[in-house]
Amino acid sequence: MRVLIDRAIPFLKGVLEPFAEVEYIDGNAFTSELVRDADALIVRTRTRCDGSLLEGSKVQFIATATIGFDHIDLDYCRAHNIVVSTSAGCNARGVLQWVAAALAMVAKRDNFAPQERTLGIVGVGNVGKLVKEYAEAWGFRIICSDPPRQEREQLDFVSLEEVLRESDIVTLHTPLDATTNHLINSNNISLLHSGATLINASRGECVATGATRRNDLTYITDVWENEPNIDSDYLAKSLVATPHIAGYSAQGKANATALAVQALARHFDLPLKEWRPSEVEAVTPKPISWEEMCSTIEQYCDLATESKALRNNPEQFEQLRNNYHYREEYF
Repeated sequence: MRVLIDRAIPFLKGVLEPFAEVEYIDGNAFTSELVRDADALIVRTRTRCDGSLLEGSKVQFIATATIGFDHIDLDYCRAHNIVVSTSAGCNARGVLQWVAAALAMVAKRDNFAPQERTLGIVGVGNVGKLVKEYAEAWGFRIICSDPPRQEREQLDFVSLEEVLRESDIVTLHTPLDATTNHLINSNNISLLHSGATLINASRGECVATGATRRNDLTYITDVWENEPNIDSDYLAKSLVATPHIAGYSAQGKANATALAVQALARHFDLPLKEWRPSEVEAVTPKPISWEEMCSTIEQYCDLATESKALRNNPEQFEQLRNNYHYREEYF
């Protein structure tokens, strides 16, 4: 069996070698020639898995060590009996702590208490649910929008438009698909009141870059259209500007790699079905007060320093992302 792996996925060296021929490749360097004789791929978002890559190959299994899967043509894979596995939920707590750091930064700048603000959450899946749980405990008034969940579960959610009109802070946690591409656009961004904050830690394309020309909003941005070639005006406007690393905690990365290996092991019946990296210690989730979070979060997630690095070197987006020192989760 031959397996091709994105070399930026951590904790994998030596794990599959006893069972397969393994080759490590840069995420943007996968080619149809390279994958032709591969049985499986383990990728990140930088590898577009579609017909142009996969046609004529032996690939029967793709694991992405990410929560998103918009880089994989699922229709093509279904039609060609290629099994796809994602690492959904792997980094939810890492993203939660990145969002918490952003909320603490804005609260310090504007001198407000959570009870004085409405937080709108768009997308209430693995990440959004955690943000809701902690933000409610901190005292924010919460309103949520998630049309797919609303349709399935008949929850007390509201429309996107209502979230935009009523919220002081809006945080996006949606996958990218046809319904969420340019979810925030020049037509509806006008619904945000002057001084509102827009947080995007979902997918860059969920916010139309052209919609971010308003100068009376605060932008907190981890994901960007056209990564790694990001818009300089949007970058300059963003109070927080990080290179797609909101979920880059050590525990989140360990979870993602473990889920990918376990899925591959189940598919090929390898003795790795319960494998986890030994390098990372798991953290027991716990509640944390707003005061304690605000006084400690910068030690774990220093958004000011990370933003300065990207602003000073936007052309190094990929290097900053690939060489990022994974944060430790602590709540």
